[in-house]
Amino acid sequence: MITLLLTLHIIVCIALIIIVLLQAGKGAEAGASFGGGASQTVFGASGGRNFMSKMTTWAAVLFMLTSLSLTYFYGKPGVDSLMPDQVQPVQSQQQQSAE
Repeated sequence: MITLLLTLHIIVCIALIIIVLLQAGKGAEAGASFGGGASQTVFGASGGRNFMSKMTTWAAVLFMLTSLSLTYFYGKPGVDSLMPDQVQPVQSQQQQSAE
């Protein structure tokens, strides 16, 4: 289950990056970067702004859900550390003051 969530998280992360980079800036239309104004007709008369903003919203929601799910599963006490050699047991203050 964790492997599936991690794979989905990586795919959504890459998709979110691509969707954000494909969006036009405030001052430029998407057609300006491709050399013509006809590229906006691909998404209809209203342009791609609504479509791309909805895609960004859904990708961001999926990213947050997978992030929270992975945090929940990796935060359980029974799950081993990702770096077991780096983890050292914490000594309590009573043990440290006795020494």
